[in-house]
Amino acid sequence: MNHKDRKYVSVENVGMSFATKQGKFIALRDINLTIGQGEFVSLIGHSGCGKSTLLNLIAGLTLPTSGVLICAGREIPGPGPERAVVFQNHSLLPWLTCFENIYLAVERVFARTELKVELKARTERALELVGLTHAMHKYPGEVSGGMKQRVGIARALAMEPKVLLMDEPFGALDALTRARLQDELMAICAATQATVVMVTHDVDEAVLLSDRIVMLTNGPQATIGEVLRVDLPRPRERLHLAHDAGYMEYRSQVIEFLYAKQQHPLAA
Repeated sequence: MNHKDRKYVSVENVGMSFATKQGKFIALRDINLTIGQGEFVSLIGHSGCGKSTLLNLIAGLTLPTSGVLICAGREIPGPGPERAVVFQNHSLLPWLTCFENIYLAVERVFARTELKVELKARTERALELVGLTHAMHKYPGEVSGGMKQRVGIARALAMEPKVLLMDEPFGALDALTRARLQDELMAICAATQATVVMVTHDVDEAVLLSDRIVMLTNGPQATIGEVLRVDLPRPRERLHLAHDAGYMEYRSQVIEFLYAKQQHPLAA
């Protein structure tokens, strides 16, 4: 059995609603999804379809109105170090250096079991993994947007999470930086075998990175419309895939779902 076929995260009959001044708003309904250990899953859909809400539920940042979420055989009761989140805005503390931002997270998770020298080494390894050893003593305001995002990814990886949750991590970056970080992320995932769930709006990003693409219907009351398995061999080279018939077919299937089966709400 492929390790990616082993169920690691399970979302069972999950619904999520919020109380508003206009009454109850149902964001998600009847969400059923299993994610294998070491699998890379992308969540895609139009704005307002609840992608980030679903990611936050897996992170334990929000608890479901109905249903249950399970990770490694245990119900998700709230946030935990085995599930690390990378947001679009990197969320770095500006008064701490890149090293200190990562060390803070490492200390929180491992301080009870490791010496300071071990925490320092763990932080340095995370910076090395994303190619930022040279910038460890710089402050967030002194580095580029792409480098800030790499620090955010390094901070998440330094916690050695079993599940890496990413909410449009490259959405605010220019195309070249985005492509470079996508390639780095693929290499990191191959090295760490982390289970990854990523929210994206980018069809090419989803096809390039994912083992499966989960396509959500339009909100409110969004649910899973289709799940596409991406059977492209790894490691994946973007230049090779640009001319690959299989890649283009997967891309077409996602576009057809988004723009034919789920016409954008503003265009409807």
